[in-house]
Amino acid sequence: MGFAGKVWKFLVGVKDALVLVFMVLFFAALFAILTARPSPAAVRDGALVLDLDGVIVEERSEVDPIAALLATSAPIAEYQARDLVRGLDAAATDDRITAVVLDLDRFLGAGQVHLQEIGAALDRVRAAEKPVLAFATAYTDDSMLLAAHASEVWVDPLGGAVVAGPGGERLYYGKLLERLEVNARVYKVGEYKSAVEPYSRSDMSEAARQNYGELYGALWEEYLANVKKARPAADIERITGDPVGWIEAAGGDLATAAEQAGLVDRLGTRQEFEQRVVELVGADDWSDEPGAFPSTEMAAWLEDNPLDTPGKPIGVVTIAGEIVDGEAGPGTAGGDRIADLLDEALAYDLAGLVVRVDSPGGSVLASERIRNAILRHKANDIPIAVSMANLAASGGYWVSTPADRIFAEPETITGSIGIFAVIPTFEQAAASLGVNSDGVRTSPLSGQPDVIGGFTPEVDALIQANVENGYEDFLDRVTAARGLTREQADRIGQGRVWDGGTARQIGLVDQYGGMDEALAWVAQQAELGDDWHARYLGSQLTGYDTLLRSLLTDDAETGQGNDVVATFALRRAAVLGRIEGDLDRLMGTRGMQAYCLDCPASLTAEREHKASSGWLSSLIGLLAR
Repeated sequence: MGFAGKVWKFLVGVKDALVLVFMVLFFAALFAILTARPSPAAVRDGALVLDLDGVIVEERSEVDPIAALLATSAPIAEYQARDLVRGLDAAATDDRITAVVLDLDRFLGAGQVHLQEIGAALDRVRAAEKPVLAFATAYTDDSMLLAAHASEVWVDPLGGAVVAGPGGERLYYGKLLERLEVNARVYKVGEYKSAVEPYSRSDMSEAARQNYGELYGALWEEYLANVKKARPAADIERITGDPVGWIEAAGGDLATAAEQAGLVDRLGTRQEFEQRVVELVGADDWSDEPGAFPSTEMAAWLEDNPLDTPGKPIGVVTIAGEIVDGEAGPGTAGGDRIADLLDEALAYDLAGLVVRVDSPGGSVLASERIRNAILRHKANDIPIAVSMANLAASGGYWVSTPADRIFAEPETITGSIGIFAVIPTFEQAAASLGVNSDGVRTSPLSGQPDVIGGFTPEVDALIQANVENGYEDFLDRVTAARGLTREQADRIGQGRVWDGGTARQIGLVDQYGGMDEALAWVAQQAELGDDWHARYLGSQLTGYDTLLRSLLTDDAETGQGNDVVATFALRRAAVLGRIEGDLDRLMGTRGMQAYCLDCPASLTAEREHKASSGWLSSLIGLLAR
């Protein structure tokens, strides 16, 4: 009994210790979650700091804790464009903020529309006679467009600035699949629907080359015009027309070349930049560190400046990222999730609805489910507007068709009205390994589809007919929504991608404008006057998500400022993400797709790569080292 008593006491002691440990962990986690949320108490008189150590997006994605723990790298920090605009507008009119500091040392990019929206907000800060100072070790296209709106642009003497322009090359797998004896069966409608070309060709078709040459040309013109407007002294023609001569004239010093061309105002280290901020806003009495100045982070500033909610609500639903079947998102447009949000909002007595679209499209079924949910709001006889951000192409345009009015910016990419499907079969690869298929059929469709034995001609014809019917459905929705004939819709369809300016001319878009203009139009149509507020549908990200992001942030990878060479090397992540996405579209289980694969999507690709944790990403990463 003595021995048994000792064992019992030992087990009770272990139990008590485990309970104590779990209680400590529970309360520590609870405290961390509660303190992870920014506090308005952190707001101080001085500078508002925008430390953009990631990407600017339309809608932040949630961190999947399991995927994050299994991934080979940390999730990229994400900042919602509308939050940054709201914070800057509040800073312009608040006496506590005397300057804005734009830290772009770890900025990874944004869409052109978002950059213009934030740039306009920076202009409003400067119009309030508050200086805006930008710093980076190396500027590229996106960070340069943002920094152009600053009153002082600083660059590290060991850094520089390079403007490359949109465009570039993509990968084509036609010969690889031929060598692997994989039959990528392509079904499509649209001469310009180039999303399937990487699987069937080894180069770009002339139709796609023409389309994207015109698209990138229009986007480039808008970019140059915006930079020149923000920084009239910048010799952007010299920088982009003769980059080698421009650099050689400065003795190969990229920082000096950027200063001579008017891209930046001053060369200086971070410490010298911070000392300049001290001259403008004063020294920080709470810190003994040299160059410290009183500052407020954007997250705390937003908490101190919540959205006003006067009058009746105008609903805003966000369709951001690839449109997929199921509950995915936020950050990805899960058709079921968004349709459910819209259906729940039917009980909110909305005065109107704005559909904010920033998507290259995706699943036809998911796009149609979202469209039907929007139509259920339209049946309530409320005004509905679509506000297009950077991308509203293919399925992104499909979901826009119920709108009474469509707003877009000149830099918006839209159109891509077309349908495709791609299914790989392995009959040739199997035969080369000595594997053959045989059997008995009672009809041409018996045992089909057979990805090992191959498809019968009847299956090919059936799938192609289904895709062609999907295209006709797409045209029906466009003709009904835009007042076009079937011939007109087909002529501007065929998978062709348009910039926002051209889209307005051909009738795909009604007028220029962003979210503010779309909301104002809905309020006017609903006769609300100024007594209304925007109600964003969907739950806000939790403190748990904020905690995960803070714990998983990888300062080693996105952390210290990179020079120009290192910044170019970071493009590898986007390339690897694009390869993985291409192979996933080939091998994954997908139905008919209304997707713009060739639309500029470097941010999406980079986010996909960062979030990936499968064997493919690990293998590619190993081979690339």
